[in-house]
Order: sequence, then C-alpha cells, then structure tokens
Amino acid sequence: MSLLDLLTGNTSNQVAEQAENKFGINRNQVIALLAVATPLIISYLRNKSQDAKEAEALNSALDKDHNGSILNDPSQIEARQAEGGSILDHIFGGQKSTVENQLSQNTGISIDKIGPILAMLAPVVMGYIGQQKQQSNVGAGGLGDLLGGILGNASSQAQTQQSNPLNDILGSVLGGGQSQSSGNPLNDILGSVLGGGGNQQQQGGLGGILGNIFGK
Repeated sequence: MSLLDLLTGNTSNQVAEQAENKFGINRNQVIALLAVATPLIISYLRNKSQDAKEAEALNSALDKDHNGSILNDPSQIEARQAEGGSILDHIFGGQKSTVENQLSQNTGISIDKIGPILAMLAPVVMGYIGQQKQQSNVGAGGLGDLLGGILGNASSQAQTQQSNPLNDILGSVLGGGQSQSSGNPLNDILGSVLGGGGNQQQQGGLGGILGNIFGK
C-alpha cells in the first residue's frame, strides 16, 4: 500500500469519520488535513532517523507497538489518541505549536481541534510505517531510506495521477492557488512537503509555510 493509497483509502476515511463525529468538523477538511499532515509527520521522522539513537528508538517503537493492525481496526484510532499525542510531542518537539498553528490557518480547522485530530492520525501513520518496515525487512539503519522511499513514491504517484480523488478536496479547502504550477493540487502540496522547491514560490502560502517548518 502506497502513501496515497493510505490517504485515499478506508483508513483515512475512518479517521475523517471519527473526527467528524467527535469534533463536528467537515470531513473534507479533515481529509485535507490528513493529506498534508501525514507526509509532514513522515518527513520529520525521516530527519530524526538520521541520528542513530533516534533511529534505534523509532525502530524499537515500531517493533513493539506499531505492527500495522490499526490500519484494519478502526476501533484503535480513537482508543490510541492519547498515545498519538505523545508521539507528536516527540516528533515535532518545540515546533509542535508552530506546525499546528500553520495547519489550522491553512485548513480552517480551529487550533483547539487540530491537535486532537493529529493525535488520532499519529498512530495510524506509525502503523503504516511499521507495516512498511515489516514488508521491507529493515532495521534501524534502513529507516531513513525506507521513509525517504515512502515520500518519494508518493511524490511520483501524485505527479502521474492528474485525477486523484483528493484533488477537489484539497483545492476547495486549501484554495486554488496550487493548481497554477502543475494542475494537480495534491501533487503541489506533496511537492512542498517533499522538497519540490519549485512549487513553493508559485503556490504561495502553504508552500512557504511548510518550507519555513522545514527551515528551507
């Protein structure tokens, strides 16, 4: 399962449905948030995994708690929300409030609900990474390449899928400016997250914000 499959499939819909029911947020807004936040989380983990101790800690956490079962068991999503908050604290560290503020501004979801929704998402993302790790049979030393591959494949897939089902949602929630560069809002948003620097200038707000988060 690719990253885009995760974002367009049943698991993403389950997160969006539970967030909609719990917080009263439009499902399309939630899906747009997931589409931006998921590669962002993976990017932060990839950067952290460059440190050997962080890579070992991530590898241990994946082996112990994230075997991918959550992808097929929606009941875990809300049950593991508190755990998700701790995961985000570690991943984003001192930048957590900045990330949440910028995501709130660009999705229209109030800041008091961004954190709880991301906390529902975090164990799902970790479960996905854990599943990919098992399938690829990599240890701590291979996590950086694994995470980079997940992001790279997502970027390539977005470029080839001009009619991705997320496009209309992202375009309506995040604004139409992204479409100026490639005609594919998902591609441009992922491009900004994945380091496609050319898109950041053209799409304005979101690209610049994500670029600032990454320190580019």
